[in-house]
This record gives sequence, C-alpha cells and structure tokens, in this order.
Amino acid sequence: MQKIIVIGCPGAGKSTFSRELRDKLKLPLYYLDMIWHKPDKTTITCEEFDRKLSEILETDEWIIDGNYNRTLEMRFKACDTVFFLDFEKNVCLSGARERVGKPREDMPWVEEKTDEELEKFIEDFSAAARPRICSMTKKYKDKNIIILKTRDESQKYLRSIVYHGESQNNCKR
Repeated sequence: MQKIIVIGCPGAGKSTFSRELRDKLKLPLYYLDMIWHKPDKTTITCEEFDRKLSEILETDEWIIDGNYNRTLEMRFKACDTVFFLDFEKNVCLSGARERVGKPREDMPWVEEKTDEELEKFIEDFSAAARPRICSMTKKYKDKNIIILKTRDESQKYLRSIVYHGESQNNCKR
C-alpha cells in the first residue's frame, strides 16, 4: 500500500481513519477539503484543484482523503488501495454533528453549526453517491479494495496493520 484513497459518506470518519493510517504507514496525507476550500470559506477553481490533485497523483506515495465525485475515477486509476468506509447513515449523521465546534486538520475552519446542506447530502448519500463508488469498486477490481462497514471494523483493521506492512484482512465486498 503506497497509493491509497479513503472514501465514504461525510461523517463516517474518513479523516480520522486517514490520520491513523498515515501514522501507521508513514505516508503523506492529503485532504481534498484542504485543497478545495480556502480559510475564508471560498473555493479554488476546478482547474487549480485538478492541477494540485494531478501533482499529488504523480508522486510515489500518498493517502488521499475525500470523495469529490468529479475526480473519483482519476484517483481510482492512480491508486493501489481503496478504503471505502461504507457506514450506516445514522452513524455518519452523528459523526458530522459531533465534529461541530472542534478544530480539524482536514478543514481550514471550525464548523460553528450543523450544516443543513451537508446533512441532506448524508441523508441522500446511499442513493446519490454510493452507487458510483460501488460501480468504481467493480470496474477497478484489480485494486486492493477494502470495504469497512462499522467504526469497530475500521479500528480492528487499523490495529492489524504492522508498521510499513500489513497483515491480511479478509474484508468481504
């Protein structure tokens, strides 16, 4: 595992999982939210985002945290490993609510309240975004695809990783 993407519904804990993975594997971690968003809550252009993402993808080692559906296939093509945190909607809604008011290294500002648009995205994730992710996992079945269904399962997986190597995980798709 040297080129890893971590995807899943907002609030699933992708960034927490990615940080723990970074600490275990000693790989550079890139948060797509930190690339896309500016501290003043505006965004960069799609062209600038794509350029920055392409520069990362050209390097030898990385973990990329985030969905960003428009660039999902680009990241699938470049990675060797996919972690899909495929958690229940209520777990993700709770996760998104729990991070309000807390500084995060994956976001350039502190969320002051629960964002209604984000909650709606989480509510609709299974119908709107999950099918594309599942389609990509089938299309790129040559990749190491690890689908984790619960926080407990993701923690067990992280505990199974040995520094710069890993034990086998028999996660089922």
